[in-house]
Amino acid sequence: MLENTGIHTSPTGENTKKHPFTNKLIHESSPYLLQHAHNPVNWFPWGDEALEKARTENKMLIISIGYAACHWCHVMEHESFEDEAVAKIMNDHFVAIKVDREERPDVDQVYMNAAYLISGRGGWPLNALALPDGKPFFAGTYYPKKDWMKVLEYFIDFQIKNPEALVEEAEKITLGIQSIEHVSLNKEPVSLSLDELHEIFLNWKPSIDFVKGSGKRAPKFAMPSNWEFLLNYHFLSQNEDALKAVITTLDNMAYGGIYDQIGGGFSRYSTDVDWLVPHFEKMLYDNAQLVSLYSHAFQLTKNPLYKQVVYETIGFVARELTSSEGGFYASLDADSEGEEGKFYVWTKKEIDAVLSDNQMIFNDYYDCSSEGSWEHGKNILHRKKTIDTIARNHNRTIEEVQKIVENGKSALMKVRSKRIRPGLDDKILTSWNALMLKAYADAYRAFGEEEFLQAAIKNAEFICRNAIAEDNGMTRNYKNETSTIPALLDDYAFTISGFIALYQATFDEKWLFRAKALAGYTIEHFFDAESGMFYYTHNQYSTLIARKMEISDNVIPASNSEMAGNLFTLSLYFDNEEFKQMAKQMLKNIHNEITQNISYYANWGIVATRFIQQPFEVAIVGNACESIRKELDENYLPHAILLGGKEEGSLDLLQNKLIHGQTTIYVCRNRTCNQPVTDVAEALKQLN
Repeated sequence: MLENTGIHTSPTGENTKKHPFTNKLIHESSPYLLQHAHNPVNWFPWGDEALEKARTENKMLIISIGYAACHWCHVMEHESFEDEAVAKIMNDHFVAIKVDREERPDVDQVYMNAAYLISGRGGWPLNALALPDGKPFFAGTYYPKKDWMKVLEYFIDFQIKNPEALVEEAEKITLGIQSIEHVSLNKEPVSLSLDELHEIFLNWKPSIDFVKGSGKRAPKFAMPSNWEFLLNYHFLSQNEDALKAVITTLDNMAYGGIYDQIGGGFSRYSTDVDWLVPHFEKMLYDNAQLVSLYSHAFQLTKNPLYKQVVYETIGFVARELTSSEGGFYASLDADSEGEEGKFYVWTKKEIDAVLSDNQMIFNDYYDCSSEGSWEHGKNILHRKKTIDTIARNHNRTIEEVQKIVENGKSALMKVRSKRIRPGLDDKILTSWNALMLKAYADAYRAFGEEEFLQAAIKNAEFICRNAIAEDNGMTRNYKNETSTIPALLDDYAFTISGFIALYQATFDEKWLFRAKALAGYTIEHFFDAESGMFYYTHNQYSTLIARKMEISDNVIPASNSEMAGNLFTLSLYFDNEEFKQMAKQMLKNIHNEITQNISYYANWGIVATRFIQQPFEVAIVGNACESIRKELDENYLPHAILLGGKEEGSLDLLQNKLIHGQTTIYVCRNRTCNQPVTDVAEALKQLN
């Protein structure tokens, strides 16, 4: 029954008396769920109460999944879930459950698999119909109101007339879900070689767009792990086409409308092949990974554009996605004032009114015109010309053009800050925070900016304080000083990776030992000895119809590939052969997938490069360890792990390496060290 009388207070303190309807979501912290808390639909959050109600009343389930920054989720809410006629059908015949996919990707994973099995396609909003036990018999994405009502009425009638067929269909789909991404233990020997990587790249190469970057189709997603893999592959092979693929992609993204030219940061994807028109929501996980990617690309190329992108993107995260406690918020909506992209786009008339002079140069720089580069005469700021060309065309120096552009950006930013802002999803997710923690550490190592390191440390301490228990069990979400959802494998995997990165940036051993302890906990509660892989859900919190594994890399690397990389790296630091063999077995299990479809197994490919050429262990011991580390970090060194300190510390790799009165660099591999040196240039020779 809908709560529609009395005074209700939301977790944000909002008085809800003015709303005619208030449902169970009012007690949640997720901004996405709270968006639906005053729908006439009697929504429940995912949990025992909803499932028990469905069983007791023998009602079908509606499981509707989305996220706060999802444009079509908002459209379907407005068209259907705010409509009282639709709500009546849903309330009378179903138990309706709303799920924030970012809080509960385990639930999303199960019902997204159902959608692919049923229709061959997926997306959000995701709407599944299921039996009271959660087994789905239908799943689809966005439906206009009329079509949604037809779907509901069809299955209401079907359940009355043929309930046995519905059960049969649900059982069949559930078996299909359980079989997807099922991994078997590969006992056959697998050879990992550079020649094999050459073959993988040759097979991938025809689908790469060497003019605009990424793949030869739209939409275009950033897919950072693809380009991280190619950077690693180029480092091993010196294949210039691999590097060209990365540079072309990074340059075009930085010039495109997918990048916020005024405020920094990237949108989720481009709807076209030119990176011009984005889907305007800005996600923490994209921007975190892209900060790492552009930092690594800068270390290799020294392209000042990449440094600018990193600094501006971090500026965006610090300004708009960072809490006072040091946590990072999830996303910004695509829409403001009910219109996608309105916050970000400009007419030429608006630009001319803001800029008192030099409008012609600014508009040429960002390809702005009266006709507009987008719909209704609006311009999405983007670049088509190099700054040299602009300077030449307007008879100005490059420095003059740079100053004009920076002044123009600053002026537009002041005006834009007065516009109605896109909605903020201010929940804090552990896994995405760990990605941003690593991004700050990577940026610090590339640029030596102390503020970046302090932000990384502050976030790491935030995670330790709010997401990690004394026994190393973790939680996934944080909002209003509360964490409620047990962590999933990606939360552990990315936190371990972030802590390892922070150790290499600080030489503070507590982060490395934290990472090792979390890895031990993850093995205890997520590892499947039968397959040699990790389940996505904790063994004490696995109540869904299928206990799934996350195998393929997508816009975020798979939690299994990240764990394989973590185990391998920790095996080097702690001389742990068991960790190394676990990582090797995981890689063997996925070997065929890597060779056949590297663009969806790119993070696995990075792990493979570590086995093809085992990384060096570079120990820096002595009072000047920090300055030497900084000098080394001016280089792209994916084949080296760093360790050290002013003293020897407690790692076995550092024992007996301190020489009093000097700072010494040891370049080692497989526990065998070269002649110690004191000069970075000499160490680099050994590394090369």
